[in-house]
Amino acid sequence: MAVSKTYPAAILAEAAALGLTLFGENRVQEFAAKAPEIAALRQGACAEGNQPEAAPVHPFAGPIRVHLIGHLQSNKAVRAVELFDAVDSVDSVRLAERLNDAAGKCAKRLPVLIEVKLSPEETKAGLDPKSAEAAQLLERLPDLVHLDLRGLMTIAPFGVPEAETRACFRSLREWRDRWAAAYPRLTLGVLSMGMSGDFQLAIEEGATRIRVGTALFGARQPIGAGQG
Repeated sequence: MAVSKTYPAAILAEAAALGLTLFGENRVQEFAAKAPEIAALRQGACAEGNQPEAAPVHPFAGPIRVHLIGHLQSNKAVRAVELFDAVDSVDSVRLAERLNDAAGKCAKRLPVLIEVKLSPEETKAGLDPKSAEAAQLLERLPDLVHLDLRGLMTIAPFGVPEAETRACFRSLREWRDRWAAAYPRLTLGVLSMGMSGDFQLAIEEGATRIRVGTALFGARQPIGAGQG
């Protein structure tokens, strides 16, 4: 996944022309401003006229998908469903229910990941895997028919020894295996973990999706904590 947060739409179009098809964005409002410019590069999203019929498609570009990977407040669930092809940061029952309702109204089945918090850093979002909320979400998801659970996502702690980073990624894999056995109705094939500075460790520990931003696009202007 190419993490394109803070980069302009023109950069996404260039990346798509080079063959990248999966992108990650952190904020609903930021991507809403970009979406009209790359509408012709995307597969059908829901409504709002953000795919003009006459918009030119780059001759080398295939359809691209854009996932929300940043923390999502439940009051922005409707807009997120309208804008994004998937939400990779589901971290509460309430948010899952809001997304499910919005996806139903939007006549789509929304792919999602559960974000799991495995770092002690307070700035990190996600569910504590040992919490009652996590158990409630795992029990509830099979009944949310407009959501398509694909797997789990996490962010490793920053600036820690390699062994600690590796342990974080290994823990996500272990939780996936545990939950897959305990909740056989759920599909948990995707492990989204690893960013520009640690993706090699993530791959070694079982990542099926890595989120790479600065290693692809160069240094970005900091606008707060995020992913990529």
